[in-house]
Amino acid sequence: MQEQFLFEYAVIRVMPRVEREEFLNVGIILYCAKQKFLQSIFSLDENRIKAFSADVDLDELKENLCAFERISKGADGSGPIGQYDMASRFRWLTATRSTVVQCSKVHPGFCVDAAETLQKLHEQLVL
Repeated sequence: MQEQFLFEYAVIRVMPRVEREEFLNVGIILYCAKQKFLQSIFSLDENRIKAFSADVDLDELKENLCAFERISKGADGSGPIGQYDMASRFRWLTATRSTVVQCSKVHPGFCVDAAETLQKLHEQLVL
């Protein structure tokens, strides 16, 4: 039997009007400490977003989601938060906030391959 590793994930959501608490799932962020894995992935269906809320600035939304990815990876241009260790970046990105881009509560699970699990969750919960 293959070893299973504990992981945590959250669904990345777009909530154009925070006061209405309506949202669309657009991505997943997944953290697995044992595999030293922290990555986010998103898919933005522009037509669906515009149908949901015509007031959304799609360029700004894309930039915010790309920043989410950069911070997850700790990549160049990810600012001071991107310099934190993986666990701290994950906690910062999934913290409760009242903005257009938010995360669900964090959920745990077990996986063999974190990257494969990220893709599966993305297919199940976003696409």
